[in-house]
Amino acid sequence: MSQAEFEAAIERSLIAIEDALDDCEWDIDYERADAVLTLTLEDNGSQVILSRQTANRELWVAARSGGYHLAFDNSGTKPGWKCTTTGEDLPTLLDRVLTEQQGAAVALELGL
Repeated sequence: MSQAEFEAAIERSLIAIEDALDDCEWDIDYERADAVLTLTLEDNGSQVILSRQTANRELWVAARSGGYHLAFDNSGTKPGWKCTTTGEDLPTLLDRVLTEQQGAAVALELGL
């Protein structure tokens, strides 16, 4: 994956997450500062942070349950970000960590 392809994939993903949060039934605020997207669950103030790691060409997710490194996987029928430790795709991982922190099922319905 070239640098330009990496940047485009990150940008598409972050925009999709922002759009999904706008449509989400939960009160989850977000703030984006260049390479970092911070999600704040208003019910309890906990945060999930997504950050672009350009040198590694990875997307990192920091949550209460831990830190997750995701690499872009083009090998399957549905290309996308996959966690290098759990094997989860980005939508599954994000729904899981948000659900854990919210204490109730969160489904962002990401179209990634």
